[in-house]
Amino acid sequence: MTTRVIIVRHGQSSYNAQQKIQGRCDESVLTEKGRLDAETVGATLSKLNIDAFYCSPLQRAKSTAEIIQKSFKKSLNLQATDKLMEIDLPLWENLPKSQVKEQFPEDYRCWKERPHEFTMLLGEQEHFPVLSLYEQAKQFWQEILSQHQGQTVLIVAHNGINRCLLLSALGMPPSRYHSIQQSNCCINVLNAGSLDEPIQLESLNQLSHLGKSLPSPRHPHKGPRFLLIRHGETQWNRESRFQGIRDIPLNDTGREQAKKAADFLKDVAIDFAVSSPMLRPKETAEIILKSHPNVSLDLQELLKEIGHGLWEGKLETEIEREFPGLLQQWKEAPETVQMPEGENLQQVWDRAIACWNDLVKYYANSTEPRTGIVVAHDAINKVILCYLLGLQPADIWKIKQGNGGVSVIDYPDGAEGMPVLQAINLTTHLGGILDKTAAGAL
Repeated sequence: MTTRVIIVRHGQSSYNAQQKIQGRCDESVLTEKGRLDAETVGATLSKLNIDAFYCSPLQRAKSTAEIIQKSFKKSLNLQATDKLMEIDLPLWENLPKSQVKEQFPEDYRCWKERPHEFTMLLGEQEHFPVLSLYEQAKQFWQEILSQHQGQTVLIVAHNGINRCLLLSALGMPPSRYHSIQQSNCCINVLNAGSLDEPIQLESLNQLSHLGKSLPSPRHPHKGPRFLLIRHGETQWNRESRFQGIRDIPLNDTGREQAKKAADFLKDVAIDFAVSSPMLRPKETAEIILKSHPNVSLDLQELLKEIGHGLWEGKLETEIEREFPGLLQQWKEAPETVQMPEGENLQQVWDRAIACWNDLVKYYANSTEPRTGIVVAHDAINKVILCYLLGLQPADIWKIKQGNGGVSVIDYPDGAEGMPVLQAINLTTHLGGILDKTAAGAL
């Protein structure tokens, strides 16, 4: 059975509004906006069956959790735990961010560029805030996952600890601390199987429940924003039939998903568009671009789906009969599989990442930051996201990509800077906070 974990960041606090460093200081309280947004989160989550509810004891998170708790008809036991405390920044707490930048310029640069190396000297003791928080997150997972197998767990905590919960769950290094975004009252969804199976990120930083399609870019923002989109559903997706490079078109559901993605993005200023040349992503992109008629579509051969070779057109039962054991190997160690007369994951990784990096360099070469769509496939999108998250080809099952799902990647410091994953696999425009798209083959 799948264990689902829903992670929420607290609502806007007084220190958030004042642009002050909070850390473990407990003077910061929810603003009126923070309380209203917490009520909205509660209403959004209230239809789910929550089995366990945890929060940080700091009042901005605990108050958010208590507001959410009131939205549920059944009684929910809220457990506050120190394992969900925010990052400990004792020398910076209560200070405006602008003052920290001026007063501690070298430390602040290290914090932003090399968070895993960032230290604070407390007396004679060296304190590593991010590394310490990462270990705290790992301890939290060890304590709660075994207790709640097959259940749905809700967590309300903070920007920093939420990041470390996500990083440690996915096996991302602490150096990527600033690579994922957590907006106030955002929703993240994780799925876990048995304790020895990898945890899957279903979605990151959802904000649609707050009336906001996409997270705002960080300021100042020098580089491009990419909206990475998976094509709409095909009949072979619906049947769980392996597609690969077979040029299967969208079905009616897929066209409807593409129209909903178009509506979701209609108010976003799109400056460029890229797609795999295959029918299913190309048609998805063309439907989205009907709301942006002045944008031409650039077709990139390197973004074609993984070549499944002799698996293409087949169901799992047929593959197991013809290639005994190989399908299980694909599920457990995908990086080790050479598709019969097809590709392996490293080949897909190499061509997709080469194409992605070329796109980043090309669209970063502008005086103004530009926003564009890149429409591709399940495996292609997964390897790109794994690469951006500091993961490896072996980790592709840790990332979910729903048909018509949208991920948001920013390059705030241009092509040479670290990307920021603002959101991953947004499918709320297709119905609800959980991804309900077809779980078909690639």
